[in-house]
Amino acid sequence: MSDNARCVGNETDAVIVPANPVEALVYKTLTITWPLYAVGALYVVGPVLAWVLGGIAALALYLGPAMRTDLRPHGIPTAVWLWLIGMLAMLPILWVGHVHWGYGLTSTIKSTIGWAKGWALMALFPLAGAVLPIRREILIRGQCIIGFWTLCLAPVLLAAPYLGLPERIFTSPLKAVGGPGPEYFTLFLFTYDPATWAPRWQFYAPWSPFAALLGVCMVLFAFEEKDRRWRAAGLAAGTLMVLASKSRMGLVGLIFCTIPPRLVPLLGKQWAMFVLAGLTASLAIFSEKLMSSLSAGISTFKNARADSTRVRATLQRIAEERWREEAIWFGHGRPEPGGHIVEYMPIGTHHTWYGLLFVKGLLGFFALLIPLLYQLLLSVADTAINPRGRLPLGILLVVCMLSFGENIEIEAYLLWPGLMMLGIHAREVASDPVLSIRPRRVPCSTT
Repeated sequence: MSDNARCVGNETDAVIVPANPVEALVYKTLTITWPLYAVGALYVVGPVLAWVLGGIAALALYLGPAMRTDLRPHGIPTAVWLWLIGMLAMLPILWVGHVHWGYGLTSTIKSTIGWAKGWALMALFPLAGAVLPIRREILIRGQCIIGFWTLCLAPVLLAAPYLGLPERIFTSPLKAVGGPGPEYFTLFLFTYDPATWAPRWQFYAPWSPFAALLGVCMVLFAFEEKDRRWRAAGLAAGTLMVLASKSRMGLVGLIFCTIPPRLVPLLGKQWAMFVLAGLTASLAIFSEKLMSSLSAGISTFKNARADSTRVRATLQRIAEERWREEAIWFGHGRPEPGGHIVEYMPIGTHHTWYGLLFVKGLLGFFALLIPLLYQLLLSVADTAINPRGRLPLGILLVVCMLSFGENIEIEAYLLWPGLMMLGIHAREVASDPVLSIRPRRVPCSTT
């Protein structure tokens, strides 16, 4: 709980006020997410913010006690070191792949810039969260403010296709800086699903499935909000993003990423072990029927958007075969154009892990797997004894889900609050590995 608080009735209503310049920068950037989207600047702001905060963190570590008091740095935890090493390793792996396949200097420079706007963010934001004095309350309130503005704009967005308004308003000239595609710089009101021609909404994301997982992240942050009104705004907006996006992955994530972090502490309860043993025993009786129902559910899930499922499966199969046969260690250096069979989608996209194998080989695969797995184990272990681990664990589950349907590195520019939370959590565990973090009560004034 922030030190800046006022008492209302029997509750403490937190008034979040940034305590230093980096908190103010983070908080302000979150609160103007929708205006930034309106001018097509989100894809530019994300990497700029990452490198600015990373530079401040490096300067703070270098100056140490000489740094201004409200920006004194913390040490770099093991989890963040792994992110730094892994994401930095992506760069020479990329260079070797380009040299091996003879892509030339121009292509190598473009890919290096792409690394600075993608994989580098996966390390820079955790670094900033771990080293700089940024409180998790700043990120939590900022997400809920985004949710509030999402709810304010929702009537216009939801009514747009029925009022005859266009899908897209304009594409920002900022697309000149380069990016994965023009959709990253385009202001959309909604889009049509090419399979059913039903409207879908993507809010401030470049496409609907990603918007759904951003909605799940918003729900996770909102669960940690102490103020009831802001919590309600975050929960309502996050749920709306999941439902309006009409994403299968988002619906699964709304359950898979929110419930397990709250069940992990039960692993240490004796009664929970008895319940688990009973459920396990009952599976022997109902296993056949359960497996039949599960199989039918998976089939229905896939058939909901059969064309998308087919294209993704084909992309993964081609990427895996070509990685295994042509470039095991360093990959192909970059995605390659796909043919008609995959609707001309690039080979090495739509799946982080198959994409890594194809583009960066086995070395790139482990460069991401090791820090992600370490941070996941750290969050599970901390969640079992401390509620502070629930939010980072939920975020990691979202990252894992995204990695099986998207290329996670090109989405880091919007995932940055979650990535920063991973660094904050690593700092909290390093400084206080046992004690629970409980909100400090602020006594009410008697005047």
